[in-house]
Amino acid sequence: MHFNHIRARLHDGRQLCVEQWQCSPDQCWAISGTNGSGKTVLSRLFAEDVVLSHGTVANLPKRVAYVSLEAQAELLAHERQIDQSDLLNRFDKGTTVAQLLQPLEGSEGWLEKLGVQHLLDSGFKSLSTGESRKVMLLRALQQQPDLLVLDEPLEGLDAASREAVLELLQQAVANGQCIVWVANRLDELPQWVTHIAFMHNARLLVADEREAVLAQPEVHGLLHFDRKLPELPAPPAGRKVLTAQQPLVQMRDVSVVYDERVLFDGLNWTVMPGQHWAIQGPNGCGKSSLLQLITADNPQCYRNDMTLFGIQRGSGESIWDIKQHIGLVSSALQWQYRATTNVLSALLSGLHDSIGLYQATGDDDKRLGMQWLEILGLANKANQSLQHLSYGEQRLVLIGRALIKQPPLLILDEPCQGLDDVSREMVLAFIQRLAQQDAMTLLYVTHHQGEIPAAIGARLQFVACDGYSDIQLSE
Repeated sequence: MHFNHIRARLHDGRQLCVEQWQCSPDQCWAISGTNGSGKTVLSRLFAEDVVLSHGTVANLPKRVAYVSLEAQAELLAHERQIDQSDLLNRFDKGTTVAQLLQPLEGSEGWLEKLGVQHLLDSGFKSLSTGESRKVMLLRALQQQPDLLVLDEPLEGLDAASREAVLELLQQAVANGQCIVWVANRLDELPQWVTHIAFMHNARLLVADEREAVLAQPEVHGLLHFDRKLPELPAPPAGRKVLTAQQPLVQMRDVSVVYDERVLFDGLNWTVMPGQHWAIQGPNGCGKSSLLQLITADNPQCYRNDMTLFGIQRGSGESIWDIKQHIGLVSSALQWQYRATTNVLSALLSGLHDSIGLYQATGDDDKRLGMQWLEILGLANKANQSLQHLSYGEQRLVLIGRALIKQPPLLILDEPCQGLDDVSREMVLAFIQRLAQQDAMTLLYVTHHQGEIPAAIGARLQFVACDGYSDIQLSE
C-alpha cells in the first residue's frame, strides 16, 4: 500500500498531511499519536473514506473492517433508534448477539474464551462496554477482511479479556490476517507490531520500525506529561453544600436483575464524605449498573431501598434533586452526547446536569468554562462541534463537564478510556489530587490496577459467583 503527497481538509480546518508512507505485507503497523492528532483519519485512508484534495494512493485492500469506539457508539445508536419497546409494551431486545455473529459455526471456542457464550440471546444494546467490544471484534474477524483496523481494541476490557483478545489476534496474524492497530496506549501494543506511524497535529511525523520511532526525541517528548498541574478553578457561586458527615450513599439489600439474569443481590453499602472508593470487577458484572442506580439512570433504583444525599429514593424527589450533587464521566454519557453542540457548551452543561445546554449562560460561567478548557488543552477548540473532536478529546471535555461544578460526589467510570499517554497522566494526576482532599468524594471504576491512585483507600470488588456477581467491600 502506497500513500504519496496526501492532503485532505479536516472538519476543524486543519489539513491532513502525509508525504510518503508505504506498508508492506511483511510489516504489522500501528498508528499512534496524541489525542486529536489525526490517527483515526489516517486509518480511514485504507477504506478511501477521506476526500483527498491532493495526492495518490495505490494497492489499497478491497475489504476493510473497522473496530472502534466510534463504530461501537454508532451501532448502539442504531439499536436505540429501532427500539420497539414503547410499541410492544415490553422490553425489546433489539438485535441479539447471536444475530450479529451469524454464522456461529467455528466460533464456539472463542465465544467461550472471550466470555460471551452466555450472551448470545442478549440484545446488543444491553451489553456492557467491554462485552459489546468483544462482540464487535469477533464480528469483524468473522468477515475475514483483507485488512482489519483496530482502533484501541483493548479499551474497556478487564485483564482476563485483554489477554484473551491478544491471544485471538496473535492467532489471526499467524493465520495471515493483516491488521493495523490504532494506539493511544503504547504499553499495550503486542509484540507482533513491527512498525509505527506517528501522527502529530494532522501530520504524519515519522513512519518507521517500532524501536526507531520510539527512540525519536520529538516523539518521546510528545508522549509524556511534563506540565505543572494547575490548581482547580474556584467552584461556581451557589454550589450546593451538604450536611457534614451525612452519608452520600446508603444502599440496603440492593439488587439488579434483568429478565432472569441477576447481576448482584443483597448489597449493603454506605459511602461517607471523603471516603474514596475504587470499583473493580470483570466485564458485565454490574459496575455500571450499580453507578446508574446512584445517578437515577437505571429505573431499578426505584424498587430498591436507597438514600442519596439524605433523600430516600422514591419519596417524591426529582432526578435533578439527585443529579445536582453528582459529577459523572462514563461511556454511556458520551454515547448520549449526540446532540449538535460546541465544546464550550458541552462543558458548561455540567453546571445544569443536562445533555446539551438549553439556557443562557452568564459571563462568569463562560470564563469558568474557558479556564477548564485551558487546563485540558482544548481552549482553541471551544467553538468547534463536540462531534468533530476525536473520541479522546470528547472524553476530556466530559471530564471537565463533571468537574466544573466541583460536586460532592464525583463518579468516574473508566475516565481514561480513549485518552493518549499524556492526557491519561494528566487525568490520573488530577484524580490523585482530588482524592487527597475532602471537597469531593470519588467513585472510581477502572480495569487497570496500576491506575488506582494511592489516596483511594476503599474497594468494592465484584467477584463472579454461580452465574451472578458477589460483592466484597473493604474500607
